[in-house]
Amino acid sequence: MTQARPDIDPELSAQLAGMPFTSRLDPQILEELRSQPATPVEELLQGREVDRREVTVPAPDGAQIPLSVFSPAGTDRSSMLPCVYWLHGGGMVMGDRSWQIDIPLEWLDLFGAVVVSADYRLAPEATGSVPLDDCYRGLLWVAEHADELGIDPARLVVAGASAGGGLAAGVALTARDRGTPAIAAQVLIGPMLDHRNNTVSSRQYSGTPAVWTREKNEFAWRSLLGGDVRDEDVPRYVSPALADDLSGLPTTYIDAGSAEVYRDEDVEYATRIWAAGGQAELHVWAGGFHGFDALFPQMKVSAAARRTRNDWLDRVLNPPADA
Repeated sequence: MTQARPDIDPELSAQLAGMPFTSRLDPQILEELRSQPATPVEELLQGREVDRREVTVPAPDGAQIPLSVFSPAGTDRSSMLPCVYWLHGGGMVMGDRSWQIDIPLEWLDLFGAVVVSADYRLAPEATGSVPLDDCYRGLLWVAEHADELGIDPARLVVAGASAGGGLAAGVALTARDRGTPAIAAQVLIGPMLDHRNNTVSSRQYSGTPAVWTREKNEFAWRSLLGGDVRDEDVPRYVSPALADDLSGLPTTYIDAGSAEVYRDEDVEYATRIWAAGGQAELHVWAGGFHGFDALFPQMKVSAAARRTRNDWLDRVLNPPADA
């Protein structure tokens, strides 16, 4: 019997027609995907007045974590600009700091934000908490260099899409529990939050060719965790849905599509933030598949998703003067 699932938005569905998606991911397919060239960042910077700086931050084990820093041209130490710390997607098994970078660069355009996009070591070469630890170490560097970067430490936002959204959630939990750095908000775009992969939406997108499926998700989590592990052995920061306590988190924006694997775990995460007394804004876009607004930003539902997200971030970064 065919699994019932929400339809994909007709405009998005037309864009997907003929694209060579599969339902599975394996080491050979992963190698092929990793070899595909990404859109050069230089193309996205054309027409923008942006200063770019490349830095590396040492991890405790001596590995080097690359960061790209994009600032409005002419930023100086007295600027006190908001900062977005961006973490890329790719199931924690592929991608780099240039992935989906058009999303935070739009925030540079709209809000004058400094954007710092971080690399992190990928699974299966790096497992367990290594990718998360890389992301947290990069964030500490940003906070420690706030004056040098011309950013306002009270307006530091962590954000990411897919795996990057899950890592952003883990970083926010880590920063809360360690007491540093202060994070003003987290933006979680279709975040990968739960290694258990056992929700209704996960089962709905099994065995069907799609951008991201239950099978691909299982491969990604096994790659990161080193195989099948007991839930109690999985670090709560790595699989944030396992965290017992979601209180004390920064104000949160979560969005997802109705037609994607992560829908239900994302809704549950927002619900638990509310239950803990926190503030979260949740949007589930009808007919959106995983990553729809990044892949096809000009489609109507994609434009609505990005505009709504931008409006929320504007309210967070630029509250009324008497607030």
